[in-house]
Amino acid sequence: MKKFSVISLIMSLILFTALIKNSTKKIDEAIFGKEENLRSLNQEYKNAKLEFEYLSSSEKLLEFQNLYFDEQMVQKELKEINLIEKSSNKLIIKELKIIND
Repeated sequence: MKKFSVISLIMSLILFTALIKNSTKKIDEAIFGKEENLRSLNQEYKNAKLEFEYLSSSEKLLEFQNLYFDEQMVQKELKEINLIEKSSNKLIIKELKIIND
């Protein structure tokens, strides 16, 4: 009887150890996946923040215009702007409608 109880105790300990290791492995995989998602989202956030802070300044935009697009950029009237739509391999040019409230 003593041998049976010792063997059953050892088998139950082995079974519990296997269950705990399996659940720990699943938790570790879930944590790793979340960390990878967080890492990529943090990188996207940093890039978007940098772009916003760098390009949202009107002085910077004017500086870029003068530096790179000196003669290429021309101010247009709203009436001169058209919409281009693609419909079944055809380009349709529509006039921009401006609604004044």
